[in-house]
Amino acid sequence: MTKPAFAPFQDLAAILLPHAYDDNGDGSHDTSHLQRVWKNAAAIQAEEGGDAQVLFASTLLHDCVAVEKNSPLRAQASRLSAEKAARVLASLGWPDAKIQAAAHAVEAHSFSAGVAPTTLEAKTLQDADRLDAIGMLGVARCFYVAGRMGRALYDPADPHAAERPLDDTAYTLDHFHTKLLKLASGFQTATGARLAKIRHDRLQRFLDEFTDEI
Repeated sequence: MTKPAFAPFQDLAAILLPHAYDDNGDGSHDTSHLQRVWKNAAAIQAEEGGDAQVLFASTLLHDCVAVEKNSPLRAQASRLSAEKAARVLASLGWPDAKIQAAAHAVEAHSFSAGVAPTTLEAKTLQDADRLDAIGMLGVARCFYVAGRMGRALYDPADPHAAERPLDDTAYTLDHFHTKLLKLASGFQTATGARLAKIRHDRLQRFLDEFTDEI
């Protein structure tokens, strides 16, 4: 029997999902993304510990305010999501300490926000979300977002920016060098770091094979 996607918090998921993301057609930040991040978070929590309910709520609400990758407000997305998450959880009668814990985890998960996670739940969520940005899922999501933004696959004259500045606003392949290949070195938990190493190796293999084909 297949385990439910948001087990063991299916009831809370039913309440939070309507608040979880704006339906703006972004297939890289949809219900399937939330399912994968929760799967990652639950795997880390099983080994590292932490408040599972806080972790689950912050996982479902971590992208609850949608800001496109090319928006000048992108760095504010996690703060805006944290504020909305706090309001949603307050409306459910959650105690203030748990609301603040979940809000901090939401705000600190983002790469672009640069907020340091100070709790185990925040470190776990950051790791769980970043696992979905590397490996084969990271490759798929990277090219999907690039298509939405109208970016080229790569610069045919200099694919790996050997003699030009990296520019991932123009070339998708540049994003591997500006961000994706750097993510595995910044994981917060031992379990997350171990899982990241596996996915980083997959990411590197893809890049090597992509380079061979072009």
